[in-house]
Parts: sequence; structure tokens; C-alpha cells
Amino acid sequence: MTKTQIFTGSPLAVAIILAFPAATITQSALAETALLEPITVEASADASAEGLSPAYPGGQVARGGRAGILGTRDNADTPFSITSYTNELIQDKQARSVGDVLQNDPSVRVARGFGNFQESYFIRGFILNSDDTAFNGLYGLLPRQYIATELFERVEVLRGASSFLSGATPGGGGLGGAINLVPKRAPNEPLTRVTAGLSSGSHKNIAADVARRFGPNQSTGVRVNAALRDGGTAVDGENAELGLLSVGMDWRGTNARLSADLGWQDNRLKQTRTNVSLSGVTAVPSAPNPETNWAQPWSYSNERDLFGTIRGEYDFSSTVTAWGAWGFRKSDESNSLANLTVTDSATGDGSFYRFDNAREDTISTGELGLRGTLLTGSVGHDWVVSASYFEDERKNAYGFDSSNSFASNLYAPQYVAQPAFSGGAFFGNDLNAPALTNRIGLTSIAAGDTLSLLDDSLSVTLGARHQAFKLENFAYNTGLAGSVYDKSRVSPMLGVVYKPTQQLSVYGNYIEGLTQGDTASGTPTPVNNGEILEPYVTKQKEIGLKYDGGRFAVSGALFSTSKPRSLITADNVFTSEGEDRHRGLETNFQGEASRNIRVLGGATWLQAKQESTGSATTDGKNVIGVPRFMANVGVEWDLSSIPGLTLDGRVVHTGESYADATNTLEVAGWTRTDLGVRYLLDVGDELLTIRARVDNVSDRAYWASSGGFPGSGYLVAGSPRTFSLSAAIDF
Repeated sequence: MTKTQIFTGSPLAVAIILAFPAATITQSALAETALLEPITVEASADASAEGLSPAYPGGQVARGGRAGILGTRDNADTPFSITSYTNELIQDKQARSVGDVLQNDPSVRVARGFGNFQESYFIRGFILNSDDTAFNGLYGLLPRQYIATELFERVEVLRGASSFLSGATPGGGGLGGAINLVPKRAPNEPLTRVTAGLSSGSHKNIAADVARRFGPNQSTGVRVNAALRDGGTAVDGENAELGLLSVGMDWRGTNARLSADLGWQDNRLKQTRTNVSLSGVTAVPSAPNPETNWAQPWSYSNERDLFGTIRGEYDFSSTVTAWGAWGFRKSDESNSLANLTVTDSATGDGSFYRFDNAREDTISTGELGLRGTLLTGSVGHDWVVSASYFEDERKNAYGFDSSNSFASNLYAPQYVAQPAFSGGAFFGNDLNAPALTNRIGLTSIAAGDTLSLLDDSLSVTLGARHQAFKLENFAYNTGLAGSVYDKSRVSPMLGVVYKPTQQLSVYGNYIEGLTQGDTASGTPTPVNNGEILEPYVTKQKEIGLKYDGGRFAVSGALFSTSKPRSLITADNVFTSEGEDRHRGLETNFQGEASRNIRVLGGATWLQAKQESTGSATTDGKNVIGVPRFMANVGVEWDLSSIPGLTLDGRVVHTGESYADATNTLEVAGWTRTDLGVRYLLDVGDELLTIRARVDNVSDRAYWASSGGFPGSGYLVAGSPRTFSLSAAIDF
């Protein structure tokens, strides 16, 4: 049995599938099936006719990915830089979250959201928060802070601005790239797999994955995933617990296709190591011992999410197809935090105070579209039109007690019992019953056309999207309606691909990013405090090369992206006058270097500068948190002398960055090495896969990121040496 024939499952999922009424196949149905041509389903991402892009040789990435409303396209035919990481890579690296998968990407670095444990991602130096990732093309459906890998088949990274392709993100990020997570679907063969694992800190996990296809022509599929995780981590005192259940279904007819997903995730963190803020220091403190935990024992963060989506596609003819999709998410969050602020970088002395939050989100989103092909003379057209909406009602509450602070130390933490809120604490709404504070509405319409010329050796894509923002704010404690932000903008796009040979593509694009403007605030308080500025428009220009040698591919891109930035003028007015200008060179490679060796990696050189800031102390300085250089190299080696045994290694390098706008606080660069081994063997008629790995082999102490929120340079410590062992058996 080959590795690509591995399928997964769970006893719970088997019971669900066996109880599913439609799964009972009669003798007449079996007879009918025997007369029909079988449908080939390769874990199709959605209800689209093209299905999932096939894996590239080596199996770690796919040949293409989703380019927003343009659909799934081969990399060679796309005027953008896209990498789609496969489920095979996810399993082999024992990745547990989106961030773990993106450790393999040379253009992305994983950071953390402001004040909590939300994953965030720097793409080309621009931040994208995890709640701005898309699920099957729709924003905001998956859990907001942490997305477990059992919930998706692939991670697709589109580098660069993407307003035309997928619209503005609801959280205001995504100016440097987009992430789309592909749902799991039942493949052609039955899937039944159970995976159990153990990692540092006695952290235990068990996961089950079951899929079946049934009915005439195997047109209907069901896939169920369930997972439990619990225990400590490699960091002293940390504890992480997660429960998850998801169901993905699909149906294919002659002219119609349907798919649906329903998921639930409960993620609970206790004494998780916090961000580190800096105040009044002249240097960045050295990173502490990797296992040190300065979080208070009573601190926690809980998040529970229920989400679902349905998608359909109908062929009116061989040249015209309509599609529609809708999704929802309901989530509840609560936490009690004690983030450390270091005030002496030499000694590590600092302080913390209690800060509690509660939040509820109710999200509804959807899209409708029409796409088709036609020929005008010798020019081919792939055209598309679409409309989308997004609605989010956010209920929030907080309580913080900054006047009641406690001393601690980065290197020798001091722990206290959870303090009660003092009389000087500040509260916004009731922590036990959060109230409405924000209502976000996004609507858009888009149209595009890809023209094929010169016997398909040249393609030109033209498009535009009209995006409208409607943001409503409601006052804490009173619920009174506040400011209403009602703005819109048209975002154009031009992309060109020229293929002088079948192996080589030359491409270029001009595309814009769009997000809501900043809210006026600062010190001194501006005269227009609370005003939301006009939408920010980023303008990207990119040229690149892609070479596909059949089993090994390499690409390179030069890009320049400018983003408006805000400042307070001499007249004390908060406005947008300066910009952050990100220029860079990216290289990526993947595939098979030889029959037994697979490689994946690349490098990114970035120059992210602050321009026209109105201050000599920041003009021309580097943007907070953006390293000048990043590189990844991953190698897998199948030992021919021991069939089934594979060794893998990964080196991740991140150059120095800055934790402040004036560039006086330099964060040292770092290099981390990860090693792994896996062994496939037959046990009776079942396939057993044993995987073991060590991340951060040298137990390197380092600051993994700085920043993640505009204007803030808080630090996140890198994970210590972590051992992981898992066994997966296919029944």
C-alpha cells in the first residue's frame, strides 16, 4: 500500500455513518451502480466542477489553488503567487494549527493577536489575523483565535493584495495576502483512521477520521472528524485542552453539485504564556529560558464555536455555471489575562494587572456568482460575476484593573493568587452578559474576464470589485448608538501571464487591497477623536517567473506594496498622510530533487519602510515587526535500505526586526532546526504510520515575533524544544 492510499477514520464516525439513513444501499441500487461510470472524487474542496487541485510530485503542495472568484487554477496559469499545503504535509509535520502549517512558508511568519492568544500571520510584512482567514472562500466562519488542523484539508496562501479576488476582510487585515482553508471531503475509497499521540508536557491527543461514498454512482459522500487533546506543553505550567467534531458532506449529479459542512470546536487554555510588552526600556531584553512561564496560574482563555456552510453549483449549459454559498458562526469567548510589561530590560523586572474579557460573535455570510466561457474570434474568455455579503454582530465586555498592578520578572516570575477587582477597576458592560458593541456589514459586487490570446500562450485578466463598508458602534454600558461608518470603493485588477514554453510562465499584476481606515485616537487626544478615516487602499505591483520541470518547480517574484498610515498633525488632527512601503523579492521551490528526496522552501527579502510620517524620528525607518530576511528549507529522505522509513529536517531562519517605530529596540534574528522521522508498515491488513519529531532541536531561546497590532511591538517567545510522537492506523 502506498502512502497516497492512506485513509482515516473513527469508531464514533463509523457509527454516525452506519446510522445515516441514506447510507443503506439496496440490492437494486448496487445493480444500478454497476451499470454507471464511477465518479472520480479526489477529496473535492467544494461543489465546484474542477474539484481539488492535484498534488505536485512530492505530495507536500498542490499544483494550484483558489484565486478567489476566479476559482481553482494551476499555478502556471495564475498571475499571482499561490502555495497550497496538502493534508499529507499537515500529517507528516504533525501540525496542530494553521500556524504550524505556515512554519513551512518562507513568506509568512506566525505572530499573535493583541492581548490574547489569537494566531496572526505576517504575509509580506502585513498582518492577517486568524479571524480573517477564509473557509472555502467565505470569511469569518472558522474559530476566531485557533483553528485545529482536523477541520481542513489544505492551507492555501495567496501572497499579495486580493481585494478584487476575495473582497475586503472583516477584521481589517489581509493587505499582504490571503489564507483560504479547504474543507475535507470523502475520497473514492473508504477512509477509516485513528491517530493517537503524545508530546512534551504529557500532552495527549486522539483523533478519528471516517469517510464513505455511497448511492448510485457513489455520488454522495460523508466525512466525519473528531478529536480530543489534553495536557501540558513544553512550557512550564501551561495546559491546553481541545474538543472537536466536524461533518462534511457532498453530492454530485449530472448538472448540479452540493456540499455542506458543520463543525464544533471547544478550545481551552490555562496559564498560557502571554505576550510581553515593553515600557521605558532602551533595549530589548534577552529571550528567557524557553521553558519559563511568566503567566499567572489563574489566567485562562476559553473559546467555543459552532459553524456551518452550504455551497451549490448548477450548470445551465456546457459554458455557463451558477453558484451560491452561505455560512454562519456562533462563538463564545472568555478570558482572564495578566500580560507582563517589562520596564527594565537588563533585569527583566516588570509588572502585570488583571484584564478580563468576554465576547460573543454571530456571523452570517454568503455569495452568489455566475461564470462561463465564450469565444470572440480567436480570443477566448473566462468571465465571472459575483455578489457577496458579510454580517457580524459582536457583543463584548471587559474589566481591567491597571491601578492594581503586581511586580513580576521575565526571568524569575512571581505568582500571586487571582486578585479581586479593586474599586479603581474599569468595566465595559457585564462580563457575565456581554452586550452589543459592534455591527459589521460588508457587501460587494465583482466582475472579471480572463482573455486567452496567441493560442493560449498569453492570458490577460481584467476585473473590478465594488466594496461597501457599514460599521456601527454602540457605547459600552449604555448601549447608545455611536458613529456609523458608511464608505465604499471600487478596486481594479490587471493580471498578465505569458508562457513562452510549457515549462515557463512570466507574469505580472496590479491589484489593490482595501480595508477600513483607522479610528482617530492617541496622545494628545486629537480634535477628531473617534472618527474613522476613509478606507485604506494598498496598491501592489508585482512581476514574477514560474518554472515547472515536471517533478521540481521554482518561482520568483518582485513586488512593491504601499499602505497608508495614520498620524496626528501639528494641528492635532488624526489623519492619513504617510505610508508603509513594502518592497521585496520572494523565491519558492518544491518537488522531488531525486527519486528518494523531496524538498520544500524558499527565501524572502523584505524592505518595509515608513514614509512621510511627519517625524524625522520615524521617516525611512523599518516597520515594526517586519524582518529583512526570511528563509525556510525542508528536506525529506526515503531510506532505500529500509523501506517505509523517511527522515525529514527543516531549518527556519528569521532576520532581525524592530519592536518600535523609531527602530531603537532591535529584536535579534533567529534560526531554528526541526527534525522528524516516520515509518510505514503493514500490520496484518492494516497500515500503521508512526511519526516522531523534535521541533527546536537545540532548545533555542528566541523572540519569535514582535508586533501583530498596528503601532505595537509586543514580543512573543519561541516555543521550547518539543517532542512529538504519534501513531496512525488505517482499518
